[in-house]
Amino acid sequence: MSQIHPTAIIAPDATIHETAVIGPYCIIGEAVTIGAHTTLHRHVVVTRNTRIGEHNEIYQFASIGEDCQDLKYAGETTWLEIGDHNVIREACSFHRGTIQDKALTKIGSHNLFMVNTHIAHDCVVGDHNVIANNVGVAGHVHIGSHTIIGGNSGIHQFCCIDDYSLIGGASLILKDVAAFTMVSGNPASAHGLNIEGMRRKGWSKETINVLRQAYRTIFRIGLTTKQALVILEEEMLPKEPKVALLINSLKNSKRGVVR
Repeated sequence: MSQIHPTAIIAPDATIHETAVIGPYCIIGEAVTIGAHTTLHRHVVVTRNTRIGEHNEIYQFASIGEDCQDLKYAGETTWLEIGDHNVIREACSFHRGTIQDKALTKIGSHNLFMVNTHIAHDCVVGDHNVIANNVGVAGHVHIGSHTIIGGNSGIHQFCCIDDYSLIGGASLILKDVAAFTMVSGNPASAHGLNIEGMRRKGWSKETINVLRQAYRTIFRIGLTTKQALVILEEEMLPKEPKVALLINSLKNSKRGVVR
């Protein structure tokens, strides 16, 4: 049987895997599923309509799957999905989606959400991200994979934070953040590539040099986005497949990228 503390309150229709651990004073609401080896340490609330995968660790006072703060929300059935191997620290709040989007907030796997992270309605978060203390992520934001978001930063609704990017602490993000880029400030501006992150992942000097050249083409020599895309696609993509992530950042951006 699952290890459920006697002080926990569990809805009759909640599904909890036999290897899950539910600590003291946790509250598990209706239509909640909790997967294998997931631990809710103590005083965690999972409100309703939430699917939590395997090997997650959720700390005290986290509020998971609560109604969103969008004034248009009128009690419709919406969902929150959380993948596997996430660490969700104290006082984090993850809200369910709205029917104005896809009725779903979706969290990937292997993420670290530090103290008091807020993930609002309809957000999509990928894998292997580190989101530091007190980060506020507004509704409909898409965060890719392998990003780092510094503490006390705020991300405006509908922004896209692309793969391998880094946001410095206390930054205000009002536009999309392109893949690989390092941004900071209020409002944020671009300050180069996340070179240290690339080195830690063991990427070759050749790969890093091509990405440096791609960055300069986009941000530093005064070209239009259309002109930069031609150079990236024709000259740099054949040398390095990872340039495709930068190309996609430019092509898919609806708000413009932080420069």
